[in-house]
Amino acid sequence: MTATLCLTRLDERRRRLGMSMPALAKRSGVSLPTVQRILSGRHSSASFEAVIAISNALGIEIEAKETSSAREFIRDGAFKKARKLAKMVQATSGLEGQVVETDAMNELTDQAMHLLMAGSRRKLWAD
Repeated sequence: MTATLCLTRLDERRRRLGMSMPALAKRSGVSLPTVQRILSGRHSSASFEAVIAISNALGIEIEAKETSSAREFIRDGAFKKARKLAKMVQATSGLEGQVVETDAMNELTDQAMHLLMAGSRRKLWAD
């Protein structure tokens, strides 16, 4: 769920409950101007604590939910980085007048992916 969608749902809940923003501010312990900015979506740097306080005051529990297993996430990250690296090789080869075929690109990607998965996680997640 995106942050904007989450905040939209909080405001929808507030409206369904018939709770005013001043009442929500008082119940949550978050200042009224901050509640207004958060629920309007104009507060791009809202603190996590403020959003949690508002959600609790509205009877909503926000949970952290894994969208994939750690292994799947690592594999996906390794694939994306490997594909990026392979495209860099392809671009460099293209500048030199050499064409990298699709099969060769896939092989480069596979090799880079396996190296990234077997190596340091720092290298995997570094830009």
